[in-house]
Amino acid sequence: MNAEPDADPVDLAVDVAVDVAGPDAELAAEREHLRRSRRALAGMRAEVEGTEIAAGDAVVDKVTNAYLKLAKQRRLASFTEQEHSTPLFFGRVDYGPDAPRGPGQRFYLGRRHVREAAGDDPLVVDWRTEVARPFYRAHPGDPMGLTVRRRFGYDGAELTAFEDEPLIPRRSGAGTAAGEPAAAGEPAGEATGPAGDLLDREIERPRTGPMRDIIATIQPEQDEIVRADLAVSVCVQGAPGTGKTAVGLHRAAYLLYAHREQLRRCGVLVVGPNRAFLGYIAAVLPSLGEFTVRHSTLDDVVGAVAVRGTDPDDVAALKGDARMATVIRRALHGAIRPPTRPVSVDTRVGRWTVGADEFVDLAADLIAQLGAGALRYGTARARLAGRIAESVRRRAEASGHFFTDGALRTLARGRAVREAVEAVWPRADAPGLVHRLLTDPAFLASAADGVLTDDEQRLLLTGAPRGGVRTARWSLADAFCVDEARDLIESGPGFGHVIIDEAQDLSAMQCRALGRRCADGSATVLGDIAQGTTSWAATSWPTLLAHLGKPTAHLEVLTRGYRVPAEILDFANRLLRHIAPDLRPATSARTTRGALTTAPTTPQGLTAAVVDHTRRTLPHPGSLAIIVADREVAALAAALDAARLPMPIVPLDGDTPPGRACLVPASLAKGLEFDHVIVVEPAAIVAGEAWLLQGLRRLYVVLTRAVSALTVVHADALPAQLR
Repeated sequence: MNAEPDADPVDLAVDVAVDVAGPDAELAAEREHLRRSRRALAGMRAEVEGTEIAAGDAVVDKVTNAYLKLAKQRRLASFTEQEHSTPLFFGRVDYGPDAPRGPGQRFYLGRRHVREAAGDDPLVVDWRTEVARPFYRAHPGDPMGLTVRRRFGYDGAELTAFEDEPLIPRRSGAGTAAGEPAAAGEPAGEATGPAGDLLDREIERPRTGPMRDIIATIQPEQDEIVRADLAVSVCVQGAPGTGKTAVGLHRAAYLLYAHREQLRRCGVLVVGPNRAFLGYIAAVLPSLGEFTVRHSTLDDVVGAVAVRGTDPDDVAALKGDARMATVIRRALHGAIRPPTRPVSVDTRVGRWTVGADEFVDLAADLIAQLGAGALRYGTARARLAGRIAESVRRRAEASGHFFTDGALRTLARGRAVREAVEAVWPRADAPGLVHRLLTDPAFLASAADGVLTDDEQRLLLTGAPRGGVRTARWSLADAFCVDEARDLIESGPGFGHVIIDEAQDLSAMQCRALGRRCADGSATVLGDIAQGTTSWAATSWPTLLAHLGKPTAHLEVLTRGYRVPAEILDFANRLLRHIAPDLRPATSARTTRGALTTAPTTPQGLTAAVVDHTRRTLPHPGSLAIIVADREVAALAAALDAARLPMPIVPLDGDTPPGRACLVPASLAKGLEFDHVIVVEPAAIVAGEAWLLQGLRRLYVVLTRAVSALTVVHADALPAQLR
């Protein structure tokens, strides 16, 4: 866990005497504080390791002990990566007279709370505490009580530099004493040691594997989203490089800190587009000490049927249309028939009959509640059996015979009642219902009359899953139809908060399914309309949010990028007016000379050019991806092997995140970031999609994966929209 039980986020302070005789002495003092913090963290770990969990004989004790052991393992895991390999703190805030607990307080900010002994003031406070908020939001116009914001530079886990940013103006006419902040408007504090601008260096620091946390570089507009209240659903339209995925994950970490008990009961779910993406982001929340969040792909979320088939785009788009929900509901509810016969029930004390008219009345109220959405099909069916049994009980009591509650339940499950209910309200099975809809023309025509055209009905029937109900090769679109039917029959599990990434690619039926998972909670919806690459991709966030059941979600727009250099963004933005003309082009806070290289070549020399650029790029620090049209992956992989540059291919269902260098099919590039990217033949990437708009959007995604340098190697002419 990140927060110790005795940690009070409002009452955390550290008073550290720092010798300000010179920057070297102050850096030495900060290093001593780091060493002291490491010793304290080791002591905290030892406390947890020394915790004894008593064995119990009772079942409840075994369950409790298993939970306690798991909690202990998670707490120990939160120490493992932070003792030596990760900086224990990345920043410091110095408060003035308006400090939370008196003037002159100082707080060191890190990934977790660190203290020397229970009850002691912490040496490091969790970045999610309230006293840490000004680190991300304060500025000279509103210092939020701070006098100085300090950032630290590291080499690995070793502190090498610090940089101060003064947040209050110097008194007019006064000099600057040692350690006193400079005037507002002057350059931010000078770094000691070889640091330069530490914030920029942290943003630009190369990566060699999965996504890492951004707690040291969260920007004010990102922090607003991260700290949004649990009750608030937020939709983030984020251009490439704006950090929307990281913001969503950090919001999960913040909510688990601020509402731990509530979310411990109902949980947090993160939904990503594929396993390669989930592997890429998998380390972020554990690095922040959060191990309880469930990560799922779309087919994991709806696990009612195994997804083994695929649909053509037009069939998948129709199955994902919101109208399918109406068709499925009509197919299910259409099975209900008005009662036409009385119900006679034999008991040990006599035979009792519920007349046909009364049976009609008992069913009519439940049918009305079902139509209004107040009851699920299966719940209403069970209640009908209970109402018949209750009617029998009243008749028996009028004759002086009384049933116990247990006898009444037995009566409701008896053969006579079951057969009567089955004749009126047949038992339903979600896979069976959807399979019949997709294979029985007459049944589909009855349910889809006035909802789907004749041509659309014929198209659905061509996309029926092969095989019987149990052996069917269900597609992903089928699975969401089954999930819709299952929810109409019985309610499913929900979460306190759901984070949905790459949401612009969701169909209406997928939105409905995810919305059901947070019907009683909230959501963080992340995406970019310009990066929609499915034939059913969203063109409007309000429409998508309505399908999700969150029409009042706050829409936040991020257009300021911090990762992708301006040279690369400007190049990719040439496509924007063709793929999303209503969106404002993204801008970048970074310019990097030489970030973009276009390398035309001949068809015969294309492979050799890719190999050459790969050889030249590999010695540079950071990760490398070669992104190519899906159909060209195998041939390029063979060429790289022959050149003794073997690279793993990012797989569709891979559980391993991309390594330092990899070959990426264009269809799997979305959501991933690499320091260096070589894009091979943009025209082929566009041509690899079913239609031009989809292909241009795919290319836009591919061109915005680089955070240091992009090389575009091509033999064919660049797409006209890019030139």
